[in-house]
Amino acid sequence: MLDFFTIFSKGGLVLWCFQGVSDSCTGPVNALIRSVLLQERGGNNSFTHEALTLKYKLDNQFELVFVVGFQKILTLTYVDKLIDDVHRLFRDKYRTEIQQQSALSLLNGTFDFQNDFLRLLREAEESSKVRAPTTMKKFEDSEKAKKPVRSMIETRGEKPKEKAKNKKNKGAKKEGFDVPLTASKTAPAEKSVGADNGVELSKEELIRRKREEFIQKHGKAADKSSKSTKSDAPKEKGKKAPRVWALGGCANKEDLDYSAPTTNGAPEVAPPEDINLIRGTGPGGQLQDLDCSSSDDEGAAQNPTKPSAAKGTLGGMFGMLKGLVGSKSLSREDMESVLDKMRDHLIAKNVAADIAVQLCESVANKLEGKVMGTFSTVTSTVKQALQESLVQILQPQRRVDMLRDIMDAQRHQRPYVVTFCGVNGVGKSTNLAKISFWLLENGFSVLIAACDTFRAGAVEQLRTHTRRLSALHPPESHGGRTMVQLFEKGYGKDAAGIAMEAIAFARNQGFDVVLVDTAGRMQDNAPLMTALAKLITVNTPDLVLFVGEALVGNEAVDQLVKFNRALADHSMAQTPRLIDGIVLTKFDTIDDKVGAAISMTYITSKPIVFVGTGQTYCDLRSLNAKAVVAALMKA
Repeated sequence: MLDFFTIFSKGGLVLWCFQGVSDSCTGPVNALIRSVLLQERGGNNSFTHEALTLKYKLDNQFELVFVVGFQKILTLTYVDKLIDDVHRLFRDKYRTEIQQQSALSLLNGTFDFQNDFLRLLREAEESSKVRAPTTMKKFEDSEKAKKPVRSMIETRGEKPKEKAKNKKNKGAKKEGFDVPLTASKTAPAEKSVGADNGVELSKEELIRRKREEFIQKHGKAADKSSKSTKSDAPKEKGKKAPRVWALGGCANKEDLDYSAPTTNGAPEVAPPEDINLIRGTGPGGQLQDLDCSSSDDEGAAQNPTKPSAAKGTLGGMFGMLKGLVGSKSLSREDMESVLDKMRDHLIAKNVAADIAVQLCESVANKLEGKVMGTFSTVTSTVKQALQESLVQILQPQRRVDMLRDIMDAQRHQRPYVVTFCGVNGVGKSTNLAKISFWLLENGFSVLIAACDTFRAGAVEQLRTHTRRLSALHPPESHGGRTMVQLFEKGYGKDAAGIAMEAIAFARNQGFDVVLVDTAGRMQDNAPLMTALAKLITVNTPDLVLFVGEALVGNEAVDQLVKFNRALADHSMAQTPRLIDGIVLTKFDTIDDKVGAAISMTYITSKPIVFVGTGQTYCDLRSLNAKAVVAALMKA
């Protein structure tokens, strides 16, 4: 039983609607529009919203959307046939009204489609029931019944006839191959002529001469190999003598100890460091847009090649006219070759394979049936549609504005809590320090919670960052107020408990932001994922950032899907807290292979909040969607 069936234009005007139950279809249809149609995620024609499954079909020629909804626990096999039949009949019946393409005419138009729809629904349901049941095959119809009984009887000591025939055939084949081979070998022997005096040689003399040539040839090779083994032998026997340095040192413990002793528990003195080298160049308080242009592009722009401009006008004209499809509606056959090239191009740019397929399928659904202009090619149309889809994907529904949210938390007199999570070695602690510097430059005080109690050196790494950030923003420059501080309890402790104590400490001391660093963990490690879900559930941070590196391809999909699934499965809350945003690191190492950004945002529908582009504190950028798409589409 269907819950609803609705037909509306892409402008949002509902032309006709069938309501099978009393519940309104507005909520599910609006969710479909927000999550799928506006976000360019039309690769799959099915969408699940709460207890409903929605299937839809796009008519790009008349700008219509057909949506059917039913309970997801039901398996309705006739839905696809029904939506195709309704689409065909509605389009043919009201073609003139729809072609006027004016909102007023559509509003004033009457689409009396109820009886036709009920008839199509009844036919679709009956066609699914009237399937002929599969009958079992009788013995008389099998191949075994056609064989005589005598052919199936086997006596001991006798081999089956078929096997014997096969062996005879194999023997005949071998004999057949042997005969021409021997003939081809003996024929030249009888007519061969001696190289010395032109006298014909007999078969035995020819064999003897060939044998002597073979022995001489292989004898020389054996001599060479013996010489090489003899020359290599002394090298193997001799051992490399250890090098003796001119200023040789000693390995005494006292000479190797470079640590300065501390007296009476005095704090360690920071070694003299170049502040500008640590800080980096650029404005720290303002995030710059990401620039994806490579050095190859700059060189090509400075030194344009002249031969391309010196092409003949005739060839250029034919190249421009090639592929024009004047005023024609696009079909899947027209786009198939172009979409295949686009898919391979996206995969080569580090986009996950499954996501590249879904993107191309979404573009095909978006363009199928669309009428093209006179001077438009299939390649340019598909490329432009793909670019628009990619830009839309990189600009998700929710935009994270940390500075605004921190000021809102200040008005409520509480610290703003950010939790960093991710797999091992992606740069969580380093980018946490970069974000700390960015917040300090904007005048917010930061408390860093060292909740990575597993990795050796994790606390010391954060302590070093805290010392350097304190040198960049000393209390003297802020009226004696400590701007950055590390909260740590050592190793082997419960991370959720440390985070809770850090948040309470920040509330008492008046810190604006708490940045929680967690241990790196693989997405398949259930105990560590349970601990992370516990930390997030207990402390309820304002923002959960997933830190991922730009070097991954298909692994990005697996990481994000399993992180979200683990946070949902192991959470004790009724509405589990999932990932709110993404920090993309090591972006300066990938040149134009920026596909990881597409993969991560497509999977989670969450924005990329920060992009790490280097080793200094100023190497933090905000995502520029158009620059990323331009780098992605570059050949």
